[in-house]
Amino acid sequence: MSIRSIGQIRSSFIRHAALVWDCLSCLLWPPQCRLCQSAINDGGTFLCATCWKELSQSIGGHYCSRCGRSVSPYGRLAEGCGHCFEEKVNTDGILRVGTYESTLRNLILQLKFREMTEFEDLFGRMLRAVFETRSWSEPVDFLVPVPLHWRRRLERGFNQSYLLARSLSRFGIPINRDLVRIRYTRRQWNLTPAQRRRNVKGAFAVRKDHSFSGKTLCLIDDITTSGATLSECAQTLKQAGAKKVYVVVLAVAEQI
Repeated sequence: MSIRSIGQIRSSFIRHAALVWDCLSCLLWPPQCRLCQSAINDGGTFLCATCWKELSQSIGGHYCSRCGRSVSPYGRLAEGCGHCFEEKVNTDGILRVGTYESTLRNLILQLKFREMTEFEDLFGRMLRAVFETRSWSEPVDFLVPVPLHWRRRLERGFNQSYLLARSLSRFGIPINRDLVRIRYTRRQWNLTPAQRRRNVKGAFAVRKDHSFSGKTLCLIDDITTSGATLSECAQTLKQAGAKKVYVVVLAVAEQI
């Protein structure tokens, strides 16, 4: 028997052994949903059929292109919606994947607080899909992740907004991290809209000697509720010369 034949037999044996091992692994350790821990029986990855269904129900939908809140198809106007048309909004438009509820909410929480960075690719595919629906005609010069204060960055170990920007940068748009958070702020979860605005006032700055003069930018974040953080970031960027500041987020939390 030639050496080539021996090599072919060996390769065939390895392929079949790997197949047998995969089958045994599925029998002994069936894959589990990363959110509800139920068995995945349909050959899917990460999520079970129920969680996939719930995720599909929380993404998409009609929303205001100015503030990102859910509205009816007839409630979308060029100047905003009933929630925001009288509000001062420093951003020039927003794209969102969905609302902060159900499976989408749980996925974001897993990413932020349990370091489930394996969801980065899934989030990236969602963000790229909504980015392709943008209505603005200007090419984006830079993706700008909403920054964390260095103390929060040390606590968490990573900036989730940067991970999202990195996945969206596959469109060929460079990431710019010259927007920084210069003040450690309270968490926004339990604050009113007015308190949120005060909390982030003056919390951001652009690095010294850097100008965004004439640039069109796209802020990237995971969640927005009142829009206070994004609006403050946009104001800071426009003071540094930015012409337009758009927003792409994973989810909008509907505040009652």
